[in-house]
Amino acid sequence: MHDTRQRRLAAQAASDRILSGARPATMRDHLAALAAGGDLDGQPDFYGDGPVATVEERVAELLGAEAAVFFPTGTMAQQVALRYGADRSGRRTAALHPLGHQEVHERHALAHLGGLRSTWPTTMPRNPTADEISALAEPVSTVVFELPLRDAGFVLPSWDELVAACAAARAIGARVHFDGARIWESTPYLAHTLSEIAGLADSTYVSFYKTLGGISGAVLAGTTELAAYARVWRHRYGGQLFQQWPAALSALAGLDRVLPRVPEYVRHARTVAAALATLPGARVYPDPPHTHQFRLWLPHPAKTLNDAALALAEKEKVWFVGGWQETEVPGVSRAEVTVAGPGLEWSAEDVVEIGERFLHVAGALRD
Repeated sequence: MHDTRQRRLAAQAASDRILSGARPATMRDHLAALAAGGDLDGQPDFYGDGPVATVEERVAELLGAEAAVFFPTGTMAQQVALRYGADRSGRRTAALHPLGHQEVHERHALAHLGGLRSTWPTTMPRNPTADEISALAEPVSTVVFELPLRDAGFVLPSWDELVAACAAARAIGARVHFDGARIWESTPYLAHTLSEIAGLADSTYVSFYKTLGGISGAVLAGTTELAAYARVWRHRYGGQLFQQWPAALSALAGLDRVLPRVPEYVRHARTVAAALATLPGARVYPDPPHTHQFRLWLPHPAKTLNDAALALAEKEKVWFVGGWQETEVPGVSRAEVTVAGPGLEWSAEDVVEIGERFLHVAGALRD
C-alpha cells in the first residue's frame, strides 16, 4: 500500500496536467510558500502568540466572530465545541448526522474523551431539516451542521433551509455548531458571505489544510466566553503547542492566495461535472455540484480505474481522477473529484477527450 501511494504521488507530481486535486507539495514547496504567509524574520510564536494570534484575528474577522482559537487539529476543536455545549446546558447529548465527521472519522472521541452521546435527527444523505430537529425525542446541547456534508457527496442545504434549521435548533434550547472544515467553498451555493453564514451559528470550526492547502491546523470561532473555555480545554487535550508558526504561516498564505480563487473553483466544477457526465456509464452527484468537490461513478472495478489513472499519468503525464472505491453495486466504482487550480486549465472538451482515453486504458486493463 505504501509503495502504491508513493508511486501515485510521484505520478501526480510529474504530471503536466491535473484534473482532480493538485500537484502534491513537497516539504520544500511548503517551506517556500511560508514567506507568503508572513515575515520570516519575525519571531516565532510562543504558546499561541505571534503568527498564531494573527491567524485567530484574521479568521474571527472573516467569520464575524468575537474571538477565535487556533487548534492543531479539527478533531480537537470540535470535541471542545461540543463539550462546551454540554457543560453549559447540562445536556450530554448532541444532535449529529451519522455521516458527519464526529461519527465517521474521529474514532468515537465524543464518547470516549468527552463522555457525550449522539442522536441522529436524520439518516438521509443531507443535513437535518427544521422539522427533523423539532421532532427530536430528547433534549440536546448542540445541533451540528457539516457544511458541506462531505460523506453525502459535499452537499449543502439551501440558505432558507439552513436558516430555518438553525432557528429550530435554538427553539429547542440547543446551540448551533458548524463543522465548517470546507465552509470556504460554501459561499457561492448559499449566496451569502462567510460572516453571514457563520453568523447563523454559535460556533464554527474551519480547517486550513482542506481547500486552502495549509500544512495543518484549525480554528474554532465564536464568543469570547467560548474562546476562553476553548483555550483551557485545548491545553488539557494537549493542543497547547510550544510553536506552530509553520502551520500558522501556511494558513495565512492559504487565506491570501487560495481563498479568493475558491468561487472560481466552484464555478468551473460545474463545467467539469457536466462534461464528465457525458462519458459512457458516468454519473455525477450533486448535479450540478454544490461546491468545487463532487462524486463521480463509473461502471468499472475500483482497481481497474486506479490502475488506469496511474498508467495514464505515467505514460502521458496527465492526472485524471484517482482514489476510486468499490460501491454496493458490483462493477461500479466511485471517486471524489476536486476541481482546484490545475483543473481550471481544463475545458469541457479536454475533460471529455481525456476521459475517453482514460476509459480506453481502463477497458484495455480489463481485457
